[in-house]
Amino acid sequence: MATVQDPEIREFLTRGTRTGMLAYSAGDGRPLVAPVWFVLEGSEIVFNTGKNTAKGRSIARDPRVSLCVDLPEPPYGFVQVQAEASISEDPAELLRTATSLAERCMGRERAEEFGRRNAVPGELVVRLRPVKVVANLDMTA
Repeated sequence: MATVQDPEIREFLTRGTRTGMLAYSAGDGRPLVAPVWFVLEGSEIVFNTGKNTAKGRSIARDPRVSLCVDLPEPPYGFVQVQAEASISEDPAELLRTATSLAERCMGRERAEEFGRRNAVPGELVVRLRPVKVVANLDMTA
C-alpha cells in the first residue's frame, strides 16, 4: 500500500506550491471540496483553517476527510490521501505551521508576514493522519 513516506509520493506532494483539494461533509451530509495550502510534517499533512469555516466545523464534527493533490499537465497525476484529522488551537503551533505554509506558498521573504497574519485566535491547525493513500503519478504511461 502506498504511503506519504514513499519517496515518489513525498516528492510529488512537496514539489512547488501545489494546492490540495480537501473533501469533507457539510452538516446535512452533502459532499464539499475546498482548496487548502498544506505542508508535510513527517507522515502527516498539515494545514490551517478557521474554526468557524465549513471545513473547521466539519472536521470538529467528523474527522474523516480526503485530500487530493493533482498535476494538471502531462504526465498528469494525482495523490489522494484518505485521512483522520485532528485539530489544535495552540498559539505556538499555529504560528509555526502558518509560517511554514506561507513559506511554501508565498516564499521565504513573506513567510513571517503571512504567518503572523494567519496565526490568530479562531484559526486551527489541522493534522491529517493518512489511513489510505491512492496515487497515479504518471497517467500517460
